[in-house]
Amino acid sequence: MASPSPKMPDRAAFLPVSAADMAALGWDRPDFVYVTGDAYVDHPSFGVSIISRVLSAAGYRVAILAQPDFRSCLDFRRFGRPRLGFLVTAGNIDSMVAHYTVSKKKRSYDYYSPGGKVGRRPDRAVIVYSNRIREAYGDVPIILGGLEASLRRFAHYDYWEDRMRRSVLVDSRADLLTYGMGERILLRVAELLDRGVPIKKIRDVRGTVWLGLRGDAVHFELAEGRDFDDLKSSPRAYAESFALQYRETDSVRGRAVTEYYGERMLVQNPPMPPLEREELDRVYALPYARTYHPDYESEGGVPAISEVRFSITHNRGCFGACNFCALAFHQGREVRSRSVESVLAEARLITELPDFKGYIHDVGGPTANFREPSCTHQLTHGVCAERKCLAPKPCKNLRVDHREYAEMLREIERLPRVKRVFVRSGIRFDYLLCDKDDLFFRQLVSRHVSGQLKVAPEHCTDHALSMMGKPPIAVYEAFREKYFGLCREAGLDQYLVPYLMSSHPGTTLLDAVKMALWLKEWNYSPEQVQDFYPTPGTISTVMYATGIHPLTGREVYVCRDYREKLMQRALLQSGKPENAPLVREALRRVGRTDLIGFDKGCLVRPERTDGRQSTPKGRSRFGGEDKRFSSSSRQKGRKPSPKRSRKS
Repeated sequence: MASPSPKMPDRAAFLPVSAADMAALGWDRPDFVYVTGDAYVDHPSFGVSIISRVLSAAGYRVAILAQPDFRSCLDFRRFGRPRLGFLVTAGNIDSMVAHYTVSKKKRSYDYYSPGGKVGRRPDRAVIVYSNRIREAYGDVPIILGGLEASLRRFAHYDYWEDRMRRSVLVDSRADLLTYGMGERILLRVAELLDRGVPIKKIRDVRGTVWLGLRGDAVHFELAEGRDFDDLKSSPRAYAESFALQYRETDSVRGRAVTEYYGERMLVQNPPMPPLEREELDRVYALPYARTYHPDYESEGGVPAISEVRFSITHNRGCFGACNFCALAFHQGREVRSRSVESVLAEARLITELPDFKGYIHDVGGPTANFREPSCTHQLTHGVCAERKCLAPKPCKNLRVDHREYAEMLREIERLPRVKRVFVRSGIRFDYLLCDKDDLFFRQLVSRHVSGQLKVAPEHCTDHALSMMGKPPIAVYEAFREKYFGLCREAGLDQYLVPYLMSSHPGTTLLDAVKMALWLKEWNYSPEQVQDFYPTPGTISTVMYATGIHPLTGREVYVCRDYREKLMQRALLQSGKPENAPLVREALRRVGRTDLIGFDKGCLVRPERTDGRQSTPKGRSRFGGEDKRFSSSSRQKGRKPSPKRSRKS
């Protein structure tokens, strides 16, 4: 559950959420009403909080309409008609991901709603909210933003309906869409609206998407896209269209990109350049209340705050660019970071919170150990369109330097009341290995791991990893050896938890068998694995939808059969007795019945004639996915023993 309760801030510390709050401030009406599918949490880990505070600091009046009743337009009239317009977001995550599991079953818990209750936002929230606003106020300006809008800005494959959908800007009837990080974008749009420029005339702001007619003037160098009818009917056309969009998502070299809907033309202007260090520092210095609104206290608070209340975001962007991750399409591959002084100032604020116990839970971001652009070339030429910085092998121009990050963590540790500083965001282990100086690696192991370090090898076959945009498995194995060696040197019994994924495009049932054997070799039985979830805005989702790798044009095997998905997942947890039937079925399907038996190298025992389940000899069933990658079991390079650790 949510953590705050001691000395909740007064509602005056928040932006208005009701007409009474607005009246108390002496406002007759707001400049903007910000509609969000999440509960209102005024913390810099929430996009709504950042944008609303940035606009407020610039002198605009912003009211927050959090999780309005979407069954009618009545709640959307709560503040009256805003002077400049409505800002609309689904919240921190896509509303469909918030509501449904990868197997399309409804979730029973919502971390971004009071008390974790489900049903407080609609499916496809930005479309529903925008249409309700139109019912309430007709032609009032509506501007979409946030992750859901950003990743659905073009025509896209929708996993939940298993079909192509139009741009969310078309379906929502909104006037403008902002993508990526929105501070500069919305300040510019707000300035133009404030000067009396009609929303339909705002077509030259970077980081926006607008809808006009074929032949309308475009203010930037143009890359022509496809017609929606072609995208619906041709998988290759969709793959090629996404590749164009992906390559142009760069603030230095990116061009405007079009897409056509009959006589209408959708135009994505080039990305807005990322905020530089001084600008990021100003954003994170704004007066956030750093918790959820007190109206939610009676419902048990908002669970999402517990993960971030004592955490700090120090960077943005990610040049890792995994194929299944939407960061490249949203935040972009251009990394920027805050100054050490800015991060220290936020850490001091955290230490003053009444429920602070001495532990900074995380100092991270999309990738914790990125602080600078990956190379100097990016600053003048942009991120390379046809290659990645780290995979399949690090670029020769890659800059690797953890010194500032290491010193920043040490400076936070020196603050009064701070006992420990942890790093729980994803560490890019291949980047860490590129650093010839072991200073940060040693410091990470000895001071910033809270018992276990989570990293993401995702799979073990190089074929599957290449489809994911990840480095070969030998890189992870080298990292693992070094990690446990440093743990031993430090006299620490710590664990390594690898994130694993099943059924990713390009991953076959035979790949899953190899993964099961790899896990067995290391006596590791993960408690959880992630099925590939096709969400908009990723290379992997395009592969899933089309069977084509959009950046290479090559055909890719895609597991769409539900039974095979179950088998791939079961193989990654072959030690679980309940998975034995699926494991045997999978092994028979790929002709590996030699792995069914009683020998040490077998994955599963044969069926019992009495109907009882059995566990293969030598395989233990103890829980906790970290317990077999303990440093104490790695003495002299030996593989871990299945003996239960005392720490478990």
